[in-house]
Amino acid sequence: MNAPVAAVLRRVNRILLGLAGLLLVLVGGAVLAAGFDLSVPSWWPWSGPSDVLLSAADRRRWRDEGWWWPTVIAALGIVVLLALWWLLAQFRRARLAEVLVDTGDGDAAVLRGRTLEDVLEADAAAQEGVARAKAVLTGRRTAPRTRVALHLEPYASPGDALTGLSGEALARARNSAGLAALPTEARLRAVKHRARRVN
Repeated sequence: MNAPVAAVLRRVNRILLGLAGLLLVLVGGAVLAAGFDLSVPSWWPWSGPSDVLLSAADRRRWRDEGWWWPTVIAALGIVVLLALWWLLAQFRRARLAEVLVDTGDGDAAVLRGRTLEDVLEADAAAQEGVARAKAVLTGRRTAPRTRVALHLEPYASPGDALTGLSGEALARARNSAGLAALPTEARLRAVKHRARRVN
């Protein structure tokens, strides 16, 4: 997904969140006002604390229809699942699609984020004692950040792995992209190894 499309999606997401929040505040406030027997607009369906969402006549009207209540419950369940999915999507960190590289002549080139991640992973995994590496770019196009996960062999030294990561892989990525800084969060994890068979 390119950056303009991602920016439009973020803007639409914020607008939808704002509208949904405003609607919920208005409806909740009106329901509370009706519940406390305060004045509500004439078109509002509940006008007092004794009003209910569905009257007895409305509930009896659909009682003989076997499909009605399962359909209502299924629709409400889908709405709840969609709302939960949307909520969880708000906490997901977006990957950076591209990085702006200063070319030195007043213009800027665009470097694909996935390409920079691949180079970082290859450089980090080439170090002694690193079984594999995973890099993710986050942040802004002009100020990227990285999260790097290093899976270390049992004999590897965590200090040497971090020194190699910051001194070689990250320095090369920072210099090649023309970045003044590349803040990085590194996570180290040991790789489980199989027991050797002794004859």
